[in-house]
Amino acid sequence: MVDLESEVPPLPPRYRFRDLLLGDQGWQNDDRVQVEFYMNENTFKERLKLFFIKNQRSSLRIRLFNFSLKLLSCLLYIIRVLLEKPSQGNEWSHIFWVNRSLPLWGLQVSVALISLFETILLGYLSYKGNIWEQILRIPFILEIINAVPFIISIFWPTLRNLFVPVFLNCWLAKHALENMINDLHRAIQRTQSAMFNQVLILISTLLCLIFTCICGIQHLERIGKKLNLFDSLYFCIVTFSTVGFGDVTPETWSSKLFVVAMICVALVVLPIQFEQLAYLWMERQKSGGNYSRHRAQTEKHVVLCVSSLKIDLLMDFLNEFYAHPRLQDYYVVILCPTEMDVQVRRVLQIPMWSQRVIYLQGSALKDQDLLRAKMDNAEACFILSSRCEVDRTSSDHQTILRAWAVKDFAPNCPLYVQILKPENKFHIKFADHVVCEEEFKYAMLALNCICPATSTLITLLVHTSRGQEGQQSPEQWQKMYGRCSGNEVYHIVLEESTFFAEYEGKSFTYASFHAHKKFGVCLIGVRREDNKNILLNPGPRYIMNASDICFYINITKEENSAFKNQDQQRKSNVSKSFYHGPSRLPVHSIIASMGTVAIDLQDTSCRAASGPTLALPSEGTKELRRPSIAPVLEVADSSSIQTCDLLSDQSEDETTPDEETSSNLEYAKGYPPYSPYIGSSPTFCHLLQEKVPFCCLRLDKSCQHNYYEDAKAYGFKNKLIIVAAETAGNGLYNFIVPLRAYYRPKKELNPIVLLLDNPLDDLLRCGVTFAANMVVVDKESTMSAEEDYMADAKTIVNVQTLFRLFSSLSIITELTHPANMRFMQFRAKDCYSLALSKLEKKERERGSNLAFMFRLPFAAGRVFSISMLDTLLYQSFVKDYMISITRLLLGLDTIPGSGFLCSMKITEDDLWIRTYARLYQKLCSSTGDVPIGIYRTESQKLTTSESQISISVEEWEDTKDAKEPGHHRSIHRNSTSSDQSDHPLLRRKSMQWARRLSRKGPKHSGKTAEKITQQRLNLYRRSERQELAELVKNRMKHLGLSMVGYDEMNDHQSTLSYILINPSPDTRLELNDVVYLIRPDPLSYLPNSEPSRKNSICNATVQDSREETQL
Repeated sequence: MVDLESEVPPLPPRYRFRDLLLGDQGWQNDDRVQVEFYMNENTFKERLKLFFIKNQRSSLRIRLFNFSLKLLSCLLYIIRVLLEKPSQGNEWSHIFWVNRSLPLWGLQVSVALISLFETILLGYLSYKGNIWEQILRIPFILEIINAVPFIISIFWPTLRNLFVPVFLNCWLAKHALENMINDLHRAIQRTQSAMFNQVLILISTLLCLIFTCICGIQHLERIGKKLNLFDSLYFCIVTFSTVGFGDVTPETWSSKLFVVAMICVALVVLPIQFEQLAYLWMERQKSGGNYSRHRAQTEKHVVLCVSSLKIDLLMDFLNEFYAHPRLQDYYVVILCPTEMDVQVRRVLQIPMWSQRVIYLQGSALKDQDLLRAKMDNAEACFILSSRCEVDRTSSDHQTILRAWAVKDFAPNCPLYVQILKPENKFHIKFADHVVCEEEFKYAMLALNCICPATSTLITLLVHTSRGQEGQQSPEQWQKMYGRCSGNEVYHIVLEESTFFAEYEGKSFTYASFHAHKKFGVCLIGVRREDNKNILLNPGPRYIMNASDICFYINITKEENSAFKNQDQQRKSNVSKSFYHGPSRLPVHSIIASMGTVAIDLQDTSCRAASGPTLALPSEGTKELRRPSIAPVLEVADSSSIQTCDLLSDQSEDETTPDEETSSNLEYAKGYPPYSPYIGSSPTFCHLLQEKVPFCCLRLDKSCQHNYYEDAKAYGFKNKLIIVAAETAGNGLYNFIVPLRAYYRPKKELNPIVLLLDNPLDDLLRCGVTFAANMVVVDKESTMSAEEDYMADAKTIVNVQTLFRLFSSLSIITELTHPANMRFMQFRAKDCYSLALSKLEKKERERGSNLAFMFRLPFAAGRVFSISMLDTLLYQSFVKDYMISITRLLLGLDTIPGSGFLCSMKITEDDLWIRTYARLYQKLCSSTGDVPIGIYRTESQKLTTSESQISISVEEWEDTKDAKEPGHHRSIHRNSTSSDQSDHPLLRRKSMQWARRLSRKGPKHSGKTAEKITQQRLNLYRRSERQELAELVKNRMKHLGLSMVGYDEMNDHQSTLSYILINPSPDTRLELNDVVYLIRPDPLSYLPNSEPSRKNSICNATVQDSREETQL
């Protein structure tokens, strides 16, 4: 038997078990071949090429040495000319032979040998198979001309004095300089050097031309005038500058020919150089050049990244950014991929902006462009979306990529990002500040339905203004409105504040009321030092700490305010009687006079039995003294603070048992089970207990569950809110949630109808004739109009049609461009609108950023532009809390313990309070609410001359009935008093009547004829309005809809509305004033008893079933 052990080879050393399984070939070296890479670089030629050409730093040293040799050869030529004695006679031999000393000859021979050797070596290394290409190169030919004669003179001594045009080495020096600069830029990694190179080439070309001409003229005139170098320089400068004095001229034909040749060369070479330089300059102007590293390290700058820069966006950013004093020394670097617009270029040439704004054409996705903008050294980067794109999702995708690119390139640079769609927000959660356009847009539209003009309130709060708008106007409302528009939100630490330091250890409502009473500032929120969440009106149970950060509304921040004591202020008020009056505003950010605030604090008892209602006190009390208001306590008392327990709705207490049962079956309070997009804030709101089938959501179509086909058939108790939008996007969630918030009683919940298309029939079916509000959202499909401002054309015309058909309907519209707000509810011959247009132009000339604020639709909150909220993002650079406060006010974020924005209306029973300060005290002492402003509606007082067109037809008719003779009055009544449905030929009869009046015209005086002309025009207008009403009624009759409630003649033309933000304490309250409140969070209070809940102020709030909370 064969021994198996003898056939098994021994195990190699360090053999492992893994090698037994996988096989080990490491010790079997029979088939292994060692491969060496890049062997071609080990040859002698490749090593020389690496040293002389490829290696950046060594190549740069070789170029510098070559450049120095050429300059040395030119210098030796100048020395030879200066040392040479002038030759005698005019023989041609003086042109070919010169006097050259032996040392000078030795130096020139050495330079020639080195230069020729280097030239041959570089030609050999760059040889690529075509030797004639190397030989016929101009630098090689010049090198041969200048070096070979000196080398030959070594072996042939008689040629040592032969003339050699060594001055032509200046062109070789120019060539070496260009190569040296290229190597230098490669070595220091500088890429943007085209302009520098072109300027260098132009200067070096001009110097070489002048130097060649100087040396050539001097040498050729050795047989002529014997010119020295200075005379040759003088001649060349005079000739090339086209001055031509003629005192120095060449004599020989050779020198004249040389001058002609040099001028021809200059005329060919220099224009080409200038053209290339001009082209590069224009291209650099388009691209914007660079923001220098030295400036970035010594100055502060921010970067604005946009896809396309429009003049409106630029001016809004610059005006808002530089409105803050501490930002005056900042630079703004604009990074935009498109070429600069003509209007933008014109604006940036203004000295005010040209020194502080730098435009760079480039992409944020390229590191080279971010490096040009010095993004890593920037204080902040603002990335704005293009809202004019048809596909807004695509615009968001571009914004997201820009944000990612900036974060990757400069991780420490703060990012301020604007996004359009809420579903794209989670991609940029890393950004420091984010503003989602659709979130804010729909939230403001929703709050406009329950708190009138919330959009105007927020817009004025986030705009920087000094409150000087409208101060030159003769109308009082414009002065008050403009002055109060200067109020903004500021912050300060409690212990460092003069306003609030004395309220340490006291309740929030006590500090808010007394700060407003004493200083005229409105304390709206607070933040703990160890907490990042801001609390709006945390309520009377919140105790102020020294380290708290206080947020308040005022004309200016406390650091910019001056303070007067009470005696000085009273003297000032006595001397300036102009400020006495019911509506006096603060003179500056400092205080309104305490002496003018009529607040009676005699009765300080807590009246828990009657509750903190604002009704008038009993008759007995009223006979003895004026009504009194309980004081605001320093520390909250549970018996004095009676807030709403909104978890159990007040509306349930006031309903019948049957209604209560049905109500409990329908609604429940909780958080929405599903979120439409990632990043939406959960909100406690009213929910249906059972999910409604999708088929029941179609209002105009019946299904197996119900047979209703129009809004009237549903029998809604509250008026509708209609939303006309192009698509039902995710942002609509932020419209529904504020209208279903948990703190709104069930009786005040308005049905919401989403109208995706708005033909007249659909409008009538969805209940437009009895709707409380109609919200019109700007159409995305019209965003990319060829003319930017035409993007709102479709929305404006549709709203104007609604306004003409349903003049009593409250329409709230969102536009893209603020300038287009002047077309809302447009009346071409409205004298008051024309006067407001002139006022807007004057305010714009004075440099106001809020010139559009006096337009009646904007002041009343019927229209706003989401682009006006761009300033919110810009303000966040200085006030990093503004986005958080705005989101809390709009209900986009809910923080436990933070209050919410609501409103209340002043009725006749509430006028006993008299002033805003007493209202402030009443609210703080009873419910803990903090008022922040007033929405006031006034009658429009117009003085219309007889030649002007009346704004209101009804008012004109009342005046006419009182003044016209009985004959004409009876004619007019016969033609207009009856219903239009009974007289289908009304227009023809009215025109016949107008013609009869025109035939009688000559019998009347000029004044009477003018009245008749105005009467005829107004009658024509009235007939047109009746035709519109007839159209609506016919469509309703055709659709089988009831015409009850359709009021075709009701119009709001005779009223105007405006907002007073944080008015002075002694501002008089007026009937129907709507007061904006920040109400404490009801979930933070636990009601003590059922009677206290029933007697709370919320009992009064349920009485108004439309949109406000009454007192």
